[in-house]
Amino acid sequence: MDIAALKGRIEAAYNEASLLNSFETQDAIRETIDLLDRGKLRVAENQQGNWIVHEWLKKAILLYFRIQKMRRMEIGPFEFYDKIPLKSGYERLGVRVVPPGVARYGAYLAPGVILMPGYVNIGAYVDRETMIDTHATVGSCAQVGRRVHISGGVRIGGVLEPPQSRPVIIEDDVFLGSGVSVTEGVIVRQGAVLGAGVIITASTHILDVSASRVVEYRGEVPPRSVVIPGAYPRAFPGGTYSVQCALIIGKRRASTDAKTSLNEVLRQFNISV
Repeated sequence: MDIAALKGRIEAAYNEASLLNSFETQDAIRETIDLLDRGKLRVAENQQGNWIVHEWLKKAILLYFRIQKMRRMEIGPFEFYDKIPLKSGYERLGVRVVPPGVARYGAYLAPGVILMPGYVNIGAYVDRETMIDTHATVGSCAQVGRRVHISGGVRIGGVLEPPQSRPVIIEDDVFLGSGVSVTEGVIVRQGAVLGAGVIITASTHILDVSASRVVEYRGEVPPRSVVIPGAYPRAFPGGTYSVQCALIIGKRRASTDAKTSLNEVLRQFNISV
């Protein structure tokens, strides 16, 4: 079935639940999820610097949950009970997965990806040579670029509803330090470095304090920014308290290339990894 036909069936079923009873609709949903799993389709795409969300694909994922039945899955000594099968065929895909790393069917892992004991949810897209370290989570529909280092304990948020909402987007060559959390459709642009413990949501104040005039961003970390956790004072009826923010303290230097450890970039600014 061609993409236009798939999209038409998905949109129709999303608007009229009774269509889910037809084999044609169910086949269209399963074919769409298979294309997501193989990286032939993706929930969001970069078109000349602008990220476009294909909301019909998120609708397909939501419909997939509705037509799937709960079942028991046994893998060695492990038992699971869920609607969505686990991704498989890693040797053929050229992906290294260290037990008990888990990716759900419908997530795409490109050749050269390394998945330590972390988790990748359905609809996510993880591009070539990216490392997902221990206890890191890549949420549903999140888009992760090439050569990204996702350190231990990182949380990249997922989103399915509303379908038009933008997923978290991590562009190429980004470094996310231990315990970083990026949620609510935030975009981390190419080459940015987020030090340990940085938390960024759609409403987080991202303050560039690297020059005499402070520049504020919301929902987007500029390219090659070096970011650390910060706080600013805010008055409340009960007193003045520190509110969390993110501080841009400089830019990755042009001299930093693929041969230079991204950990070294953080050390140049005396930042914890």
